[in-house]
Amino acid sequence: MTEEISMKDIMGDIESTMKKIHRGDIVKGRVISVSDKEVVLNIGYISDGIVKKEEFLYNEEENLKDFIKENDEVYVYVLDINDGEGNVVLSKKKADEENAWKELIKSFKSQEILEVTVENIVKGGVTAYINGIRAFIPASHIDNKYVDSLENFKGEKLEVKLIELDRKKGKVVLSRKIVLQEKEKIKIQKLWDNLKKGEKVKGTVRRLERFGAFVDIGGVDGLIHNSQLSWGRVNHPSEVVSIGDEVEVYILDFDKETKRIALALKNIKENPWNTVADKFKQGDVVEGTVVKLLNFGAFVEVEKGIEGLVHISEISNENIAKPSEKLNLQDKVKVKVLEIDPEEKRMSLSIKEAIEKSAQDFSKYDDSKEENTTLGDLFGDKLKDLF
Repeated sequence: MTEEISMKDIMGDIESTMKKIHRGDIVKGRVISVSDKEVVLNIGYISDGIVKKEEFLYNEEENLKDFIKENDEVYVYVLDINDGEGNVVLSKKKADEENAWKELIKSFKSQEILEVTVENIVKGGVTAYINGIRAFIPASHIDNKYVDSLENFKGEKLEVKLIELDRKKGKVVLSRKIVLQEKEKIKIQKLWDNLKKGEKVKGTVRRLERFGAFVDIGGVDGLIHNSQLSWGRVNHPSEVVSIGDEVEVYILDFDKETKRIALALKNIKENPWNTVADKFKQGDVVEGTVVKLLNFGAFVEVEKGIEGLVHISEISNENIAKPSEKLNLQDKVKVKVLEIDPEEKRMSLSIKEAIEKSAQDFSKYDDSKEENTTLGDLFGDKLKDLF
């Protein structure tokens, strides 16, 4: 005897093969049909799902069929199990929003870098969207330095991190400054790891002080002391460089613990003292310029980068209490080289001996000794033959 199978039993068997869905679920559906007003989806349930046009498009004048086709797969949010006509009511926007928030929470926990595009300038900052969710970037977090105007950022793509997230309040706050600071930190650490003494690097003059110039060599400032700006004497760094100048400098020394770097602008390989012995000899009389006056003497530059000391006792034959009694800065003077020590970069000079030597050299041209000479003294032998 054949057992009767009721419609209820058949429906029960069908339902048992179908997945169960509830309000608030996010499910994947396959497009069955597309009309001007809605999309019908197979979501693996006993009833098909309906998604309204506005769930896909923001502009009512656009054609839904241009954006979605049959057999396309989309994720949707279950709004209602039955719309009264046996259809499941679905929302694509809600599904996108739910998924976007899940991704935001995941990104917030991992602190990954996100890329956003600035949409609008608002009070106190700018706004952007992450997968359709509006986010705010405070003006204080849009850069790692003060920004006069936010208008320049409109339409720009920025790398940011999530710094505040509140689903209930719909609050999403981003920071570009943190990303920039982290990148700068990595860049600086890499610079410290690769520093080498004697290496030549490029930099920008950032600040001038009485004692030297500070140069940014890639996120780290190094100091060029006045003595390292030039082989010649430098009283103030502004004599050689200006703020904003792009320069090439040598790394003299550095300390990773104190974060200090000593730099040189002058070419450390072109030390004029290396060839001083070839240009100057003991006893030479040369011309120089007075570049510094001290109580015990005067420094005279005889060539760029080569200075010698004229001790106060070597300035004049007269007794003087201080060099300024006889000399002024920038005076041009003749000096005699008394001693040279290239290794110690020292040269001893004398003004008074230079004067004495010059006097001796010119004495042979002095005709005062011939004032009483007669014609007989000069031509005696010649005249004798004539008489």
